[in-house]
Amino acid sequence: MGSTAMSRRTAELPARRRSRAREACTLLGRRALVGVPATAGITAAVFWLASLAPFNPLALYMGSHYEHATEAQRDSLARELGLNDAWYAIWGRWVRGALHGDWGVSRIYGQPVAQVVSERLPFTVLLAGLGLLVAIALSVVLAVGAARRPGSPVDAAALGLVHVAQAIPPFVLGLVAIAVFAIGLGLPAGGAAAGGADPTPAGLALHLVLPVAVMAVTLLPWLVLNLRASVLEALEGDAVLAARGRGLGDSAIMRSHVLPVALLPFMTVVGSRLGELVTGALLIEAVFSWPGLASATVAAATAGDFPLLAAVTALTCAAVFAGSALADACYLLLDPRVNDV
Repeated sequence: MGSTAMSRRTAELPARRRSRAREACTLLGRRALVGVPATAGITAAVFWLASLAPFNPLALYMGSHYEHATEAQRDSLARELGLNDAWYAIWGRWVRGALHGDWGVSRIYGQPVAQVVSERLPFTVLLAGLGLLVAIALSVVLAVGAARRPGSPVDAAALGLVHVAQAIPPFVLGLVAIAVFAIGLGLPAGGAAAGGADPTPAGLALHLVLPVAVMAVTLLPWLVLNLRASVLEALEGDAVLAARGRGLGDSAIMRSHVLPVALLPFMTVVGSRLGELVTGALLIEAVFSWPGLASATVAAATAGDFPLLAAVTALTCAAVFAGSALADACYLLLDPRVNDV
C-alpha cells in the first residue's frame, strides 16, 4: 500500500507543476492588465505636471539665443516643437509614436530618446543591480546572525545599524561617504572614469565602490528587518524541531531548513520594493555624478523635454510592475503552501 500511494503521488507531481505554472501565468496576465493602463496613466500625469512647471521650455531649449530671437522666431519654433499644444495633445502624439517604436526626439540632447536611454540605462542598471546584490548578501549575514540569538549583542548591533541607516537620507549618506572616503582616502568621488576618459573595467570598478556601497546601505533596513522576521518564524517551525530531534547542528539546520523557507517571502519583498531601489539609484546617481538616467531625468523635467521624461517614467513604472509580478509568480511556483498571490 505504501509503495502504491508513493507511486500515485509521484505521478501527480507533473500535473501539480503544470497547474501552478498556469496559475503563475494567470497572475502575470492579471498584473499586466493592471500595469499597462497604470503606466499609461502615470505618463499622462507626467505630461500634465510638466506643463504646469514654472519653466519656459523654449528658453531652456534655445539657451542664450532666446534673448536675441524675435517674437516671430520664438512663435515659429514653439509651433514647430509643439510647445503651444495642450499637454494631452502632446501626450497623445507621444503614445501613438511609442506604440510604433518611436519614442520621439529629446530636445535637450538633440538625439532620439531611444538612443539617450540606451546609452544611460546600462549605467543605472549596473549601479542598482550591484547595490542590490551587495545589500542582499549583507542582509543575509546580518539577519541570520541577529535571528540566531534574539536579544544578544549581535542582534542589538544589527538592529541598531539598520535603524541608523534607515534614518539617514541617501543623499546625506552619499555626501558623508564623499567627505570620508573620497576626500579623506582618495577614492573616486564621481563619474565613471577619471578626467572624462572612456570608462575601462578597472576604472569603472573603482568608481563604483562608493555609489554601490551607499546604495547597499540604503537598502539594508527593509531587507534585514524582513529577513530577520522570516528567519525567526522559520526557526519556530516543526521542521526545525524535528531536525534538532535528529541531532542536526545549527549550521545544517539553518542551511537546509531555515533559509530555504525564509528566503521565499524575502524574494517577494525585494520585488515589491523595486520602486525604492529606482528612486534611491536616481538620488545616488545625482550625488556621485554617475552617468545614468538621473541627470537625464532632472534635465528633462526642468526643460520640459516631454518625450524623454515620459520614456524614463514609463520604463521605471514597467520595471516596478514587472519586478513585483515576477517575484510573486516565482513565489507561487516555488512555495506549495501558496494558492494565489
